[in-house]
Amino acid sequence: MSEQTEIRSTERPVPPEPADPAKPDSAVIRDALGVGVAVGLSGFAFGMTSAGAGLSLLQTCALSLLVFTGASQFALVGALAAGGNPLTAAAGAFFLGARNAFYGLRLSAVLGYRAATKPLAAHWVIDETTAVTLAQPDRRSARLGFTVTGLTLYTLWNLTTFVGALGAEALGNTDAWGLDAASPAVFLALLAPMLRTAVERVAAGLAVVLVMVTLPLLPTGVPVLLSALAAPAVLVVQGRRERATENRTATGEDRS
Repeated sequence: MSEQTEIRSTERPVPPEPADPAKPDSAVIRDALGVGVAVGLSGFAFGMTSAGAGLSLLQTCALSLLVFTGASQFALVGALAAGGNPLTAAAGAFFLGARNAFYGLRLSAVLGYRAATKPLAAHWVIDETTAVTLAQPDRRSARLGFTVTGLTLYTLWNLTTFVGALGAEALGNTDAWGLDAASPAVFLALLAPMLRTAVERVAAGLAVVLVMVTLPLLPTGVPVLLSALAAPAVLVVQGRRERATENRTATGEDRS
């Protein structure tokens, strides 16, 4: 007669991690309105900067209505104001705005909109709507944050662009006000908290160095294009270091 041994596990089951608590709609709306209003008002600076660069009222308003990505708009009119080639200025603005495509890939999974809604939502995929959306704990809050931020920012940005372009003549020399720095400053303020790892900080720092070094040497708009090389360069170096560490570890294990 064979003996039967009952094997009992002494390990206790690991309790599931608690889900993120739901965020009140009022808190989501408050945060979204705060970002939308704060950034939307900087459209006033763009309107004046664009008019000071020689663009007409119609051209300035069309940029905000159709492009709607502040950093790229400032880059375009800044390059034109500095006498840069229009094609180079447009290329720099395009590549600077291409980051929104990567935001869209992430937000598509988070928001889960239907195919018919995605083209409309894509127009509002920018730095600020991405930051607010990704800060939410669930899809419902993410959709609410995205919609309120996008609607508030799009409305205010275009209204203040129009007012800024009209008021450019009253201010005279718009360059003396330094208003072209408003949008990049807001962008950096939103970006800084998202640089959480050493790799991200190094990539951002290298991009700044590339721009600062090449700005006096290359045509307007080209330094922005070169700064995009910072991320792949840092990733290549990181990959080599990781492989070297793995090789040293493997060699040590073989010797032991």
